[in-house]
Order: sequence, then C-alpha cells, then structure tokens
Amino acid sequence: MATTPVHPVDEVPPVRQLAGLALQHVLAMYAGAVAVPLIVGGAMKLSAADLAYLITVDLLVCGIATLIQCVGFWRFGARLPIMQGCTFAAVSPMVLIGTTGGGLPAVYGSVIVAGIAIMLLAPVFGRLLRFFPPLVTGTVILVIGISLLPVAGNWAAGGQGSKDFGEPKNLALAAFVLAVVIGVQRFAPPFLSRIAVLIGIVVGLAVAVPFGFTDFGGIGGAGWIGISTPFHFGTPAFRASAVVSMLVVALVTMTETTGDLITVGEMTGRKAEPRSLADGLRADGLSTVVGGVFNTFPYTAYAQNVGLVGMTRVRSRWVVAAAGGLLVLLGLLPKLGAVVAAVPEPVLGGAGLVMFGTVAASGLRTLATVDFKGNHNLTVVAVSLAVGMLPVGVPTVYEKFPDWFQTVMNSGISAGCVTAVVLNLLFNHGPSKAGSGVPEAGGRTGGGGEEGAGKPGDEII
Repeated sequence: MATTPVHPVDEVPPVRQLAGLALQHVLAMYAGAVAVPLIVGGAMKLSAADLAYLITVDLLVCGIATLIQCVGFWRFGARLPIMQGCTFAAVSPMVLIGTTGGGLPAVYGSVIVAGIAIMLLAPVFGRLLRFFPPLVTGTVILVIGISLLPVAGNWAAGGQGSKDFGEPKNLALAAFVLAVVIGVQRFAPPFLSRIAVLIGIVVGLAVAVPFGFTDFGGIGGAGWIGISTPFHFGTPAFRASAVVSMLVVALVTMTETTGDLITVGEMTGRKAEPRSLADGLRADGLSTVVGGVFNTFPYTAYAQNVGLVGMTRVRSRWVVAAAGGLLVLLGLLPKLGAVVAAVPEPVLGGAGLVMFGTVAASGLRTLATVDFKGNHNLTVVAVSLAVGMLPVGVPTVYEKFPDWFQTVMNSGISAGCVTAVVLNLLFNHGPSKAGSGVPEAGGRTGGGGEEGAGKPGDEII
C-alpha cells in the first residue's frame, strides 16, 4: 500500500542533524534577540540583576513563541519554519512610554493590549492575501534582505558603539567567516553544506579566541538556573496614550510578519493561504500577550532566519521548533546563554552577510517572474524600494515627525511593504487610463494582481 509522501516542511531530520541545524538558527537570531532587552533595559536604567532577568526571560519567551509558530495548536501557528523574536519596532515606543510616564507597568499593559489586538485582527489580515501578488511579495522580500544588510555590516565592523568599531581586524575576521561559509557550501558534502553557517561561526570563534576577540568571563558569573515569574516589574497599567502607541507597533509587526510568512511559504513550497496567514499572525498575538505577562516584548517573525532557510534549503519546521526548544533551555539556564553570548559580533557579521544577501536574492528571483512590459510594475518596485531604503540609508530622516509616524516609517521593511501594497492597488486594481495599455483590476496582463506573474498555479520559487 503506497504511503502519502511527507511534505518537506513536515519532515523530521535525523537527530544527529537536527541539533546542528537548530543551533545554527539560534546563533543567527541571538544577537538581535539580546539587543532589544539591552537597549530597553539600558534606557530604563535597570539594575544589572533586572537587566539579566530581562535577557533571560526574553530568550525563554522567544523559544515559546517559536514553538507556537512552528508546532502550532488549534488556530495558532502557521506551522512553517519561522523563528520568532522580539521586534525592534517596539523599542522606541517602549522606551518613550517607560521614561515619560507610567514606567514599566504602563509598557507591559500596552504590550498585552497589542497582543490581544493582533489576535483579533489576524483574520482580517488573512483575507488581504490577494493584495500580495508576486509583484508585491518580491519587492517586500528584496526590501527585507537589503534592509538587514546594514545590521550584518555593523556586526562585521565590531558592533555599533564598540570602541574598536571598523578596525581592520574585525572586518578581516568577518571576511574569514564569510569565506569559510562559502567554501563549505561549495566544496563540502551535502550535509555539511546545510550547516555552513554554523561551521563558519564555530571556525570563526576558534580563530577569534586566541586573538582576544571574545571574553568568556561572563560565563562564570552566570547562574545555572533562571526562574521567570509573571509581572516581575509589577501589575500592568493601562494608559490610553501608551496603548495607542503600541497598537501602531502591532500593525507594523503584522505587516512585517505577513511578508515573512509569504516569503517562507514560497521558499518551502507551502504557500501561505488566508487561513495559515491568520494562524501565523494569531500566534504572534498570543506570544505578545505572553511577553506582556512575563514583562518582555512584542514578538514577530525574524527575517534573518528566513534567509537561513533560503540559504540552507532545509525546509523542515521541526528544525526551527528544535531551535525554539534550545532558546527555552537558554532562558532556563543562564550559563548556557552566556556561552552563546560570547560569540563575537564580527563572526556573526560574516555569516549575516550571506544570509541576508540570500533574502534579497530570493526577492529578485520572485520579481523575475513578474511581467514588466506595457504596465507600471517597474514604478511600483522602484518607488517601494526607494521608500524602504530611505530610513536605512538616512536613519534620522523622520526624526522631526510624530512618534506614531516614526514607528511605521523608520522600519524600512514596513515602509517598503506599505508602499508596495498601496502602489499595486493604485496601478493594478483600479480603472486604467484610456489607451495606456495598463491592465484593469487584478493586473490581468501586467503582473500586478493575483495572476499577473504567469498562469495560475505557477511556482515562484
């Protein structure tokens, strides 16, 4: 009797491979996950003990959020290889709320409300999938990849704010790691090429230690067991101004997660449908509520791990679920977290360059299926890319604008995504000008609507 073939997303790799592939995902997102509590905790002038708690509980909730997204239960979780982490879009609003009135209780009250709002709005976003044709998704994927490259560049230079930022030795170490990753992918057996990033990081760390790039002193001072408790910083307070600010963040994170879910769906051959998209967003909302209860942050899909999926071509959600399990362990065992934290940023930068570049290249591959003849699709891509890259190239461009505007537009990903959706609606879902040759609603001949990239059902990636 023939058995139904298992979709690559649902395949469970052998245990000997699972650990290495999962650790690779943890290392890819660890620096970003730790950066948010460091920034927020530093701005709030938290004590060393409270800051350590913030990092530990954040890793724990990152792991829980990842397990919800990958494994799923009922209508929560897209069941795709999606790594969850705290969103950078919430950093400025959280610092503003915490320092200008209400303190941390007001911060976490607003986070809880934002999480509930995401769960309630998830079905609405799920129905908007038809407004994300290849023209829009390819542009968003391209913007995601390019906007992440400066993050890798900062890591490669030694980490933003470090005393030796830009030193040749930092860039040399990053270049060495990049060369190792490329070399493993080109010359190593298939299994090793799948963990090329992990091998590059391990080899880079081995080189970094004798040259004094890293300090393992923090490992000895870290505890073995870390206990996280709900409402660590007090009972949440609900202030209208704080809630409104965080609701704007919720819309931004939903937009970014939508782009990431569509991207991973195309990479893995299990395209996002309205139902699965809503389930993924609902998981974001639940994770954000858990984050508010345990006094951490709003959570969203991490684009850097999307790049890792594309680069390694390992599509199993159970690999990322195992990575979520490792994050839970790091959150419960601070000493293990300190070991991972000892990886120097130039090492992560070298690996990040190839991962984030892979995301951008995937966007180009999707755009290659779009018809650009006799329509305005090139304008949609051009303007969306320009708007998305503006805050990346000029970080202070919107500093004179209201906080809610900065929350949306300072994220190149959300700015580019919103622009692409709006322009696609304008050019491909409205009445065309007489004699322009531009298709009417849906982009039937222009590639902007649901069928514009080719015949219905054509594979993109």
